[in-house]
Amino acid sequence: MGWAALSELVPLYPLYALLFLDTGLSGAQISMLFAVWSLTSFVAEVPAGVLADRWSRRGVVVLAGVLQAAGFAVWTAAPQTWAFAVGFVIWGLSGALVSGASEALVYDGLVAVGAGDGYVRVNGWMTSAELLVQIPTAFAAGALFAVGGYELVGWASVVACLAAAALALRFPEAPRTEDDDEEEPLRQGVLESLRSPSLRVLVLAVALIGGLDAIEEYFPVLAGDWGVPTTAVPVAVLVVALAGAAGAALGGRAGRLRGGTLLALLVVAAAFLAGAALWARPAALAAVAVFYALYLAVLVVAEARLQDGIASRHRATITSVAGLGIELASLLVFAAWALGGPFAVAALVLAVVPVVRAGLRTREPTAPAAGTPTGERRRRSGSRG
Repeated sequence: MGWAALSELVPLYPLYALLFLDTGLSGAQISMLFAVWSLTSFVAEVPAGVLADRWSRRGVVVLAGVLQAAGFAVWTAAPQTWAFAVGFVIWGLSGALVSGASEALVYDGLVAVGAGDGYVRVNGWMTSAELLVQIPTAFAAGALFAVGGYELVGWASVVACLAAAALALRFPEAPRTEDDDEEEPLRQGVLESLRSPSLRVLVLAVALIGGLDAIEEYFPVLAGDWGVPTTAVPVAVLVVALAGAAGAALGGRAGRLRGGTLLALLVVAAAFLAGAALWARPAALAAVAVFYALYLAVLVVAEARLQDGIASRHRATITSVAGLGIELASLLVFAAWALGGPFAVAALVLAVVPVVRAGLRTREPTAPAAGTPTGERRRRSGSRG
């Protein structure tokens, strides 16, 4: 929880787009930087998971924090286009490193102490903490900028990333076994996620439902289009984020629901989003907030079910395969929005329901993960969607 919050307490987050604009970059140049960031994450995602499985998941999480700090240091020391590009490459590597390793590290750490059933709850709390910390981050960014401009904001962000990396050193890590040093972990991990029918549908379900989170990028657009004054847009978007935090925090309770009920939550979420698009008034953001809360509750359960469904030492690698799928699935959200705005995204939410349904039907793994006592496997009949 503390690490999840601290890793998001980065004052540059709400300001880096403005930094680019104030440095003189054009919209095309900023888009190019985002493309560099996404491409780096895409290429590094699965190899980063392999590194975590082969070396140390805790070490990879710590390295991710150090790299992110380095990327922001480059931006702050030399605020120029080339430095922004270099920083995004470093940040992309950092994001790839942490995406699969953190979930695998937390899950195996809970299993090691006999608390594997609590992962869905812990995962929900972590997601909630990441959203809630946007409030102090926004205030900190404004205060730091008022005192020392982008330079102070940048160096404070470097310190925050290094502090999160230091805190990650305290994560417990399950002892490695000789089998963890097998040859070709990348090939084995990827093949396992593709060959196992149950795991394949879990990975696909998590990729599709996780990709839907890309709609978060459009919340400010909705607020502006629906008549919210520009000065009030940040507050309006924050309200939606807080609703999402509440939904994620309730993920543990949602994990106890039957598969059909979870699917119903997803369908209701799509209905609220479509209804908000029809209403198209500032007050309609309340319906968007309900959509986001319900969606994140289901996403938290889906992420936990994937960890339940992995029964091998390739946990970080397979989680990274799902992360790669999320990157691809987010493109569907961008395309849907371009074609039909929030109505099309609501339809996309409904379209993923059959895959999520198949994922929620998946049974628990047939063999324990390396380093996992047999008695600590999840005993839930419907594993991960």
